[in-house]
Amino acid sequence: MASKNAVSLIGYLGADPEVRYMPNGDPVAQISVGTTEAWKDKASGELKERTEWHRVIVYGKNVVEKYIQPYAKKGSAVAIDGRLRTRKWEKDGIDRYTTEIISTDFQLLDRKQTNGQQAPAPGEPSDDVPF
Repeated sequence: MASKNAVSLIGYLGADPEVRYMPNGDPVAQISVGTTEAWKDKASGELKERTEWHRVIVYGKNVVEKYIQPYAKKGSAVAIDGRLRTRKWEKDGIDRYTTEIISTDFQLLDRKQTNGQQAPAPGEPSDDVPF
C-alpha cells in the first residue's frame, strides 16, 4: 500500500532563524512558523482564532546562505513544503519526542526588507554568470 508524508504551510516566522552548522560545514536553519486559523463560534457568534506553531528544519547551503540568513526575519511571510519527522532523545532518564517539518521547498513571500534590499526569488538567475 502506498503512503504519503507531506506538509504544506503558509505562515509567518515567530523568531529570527537559528542557523547551525553540520560537522561537514553545511548550514542548517531551524525556523518557527506560525499558522493561524479563524472561525466563528456557532453559540456566541464571536470570531475566534488559534495559532499553531511549527518547528521547521531547512537543509541546503544554497537556501540557507542565499535566502534565509540574509532575508528571513521574525515576521517574514513564508511558504514551506516538506515532510514530518519525529525525533526521540532521552533527558533525565525520560524519553522525549518532538515532531518537526523537514523542508523540501522554502519560499519567502514578502521580499521587501527594511534596509532597502530585496531578496531575489529562488530560482531567479543571479548577476554572476558562470561562463
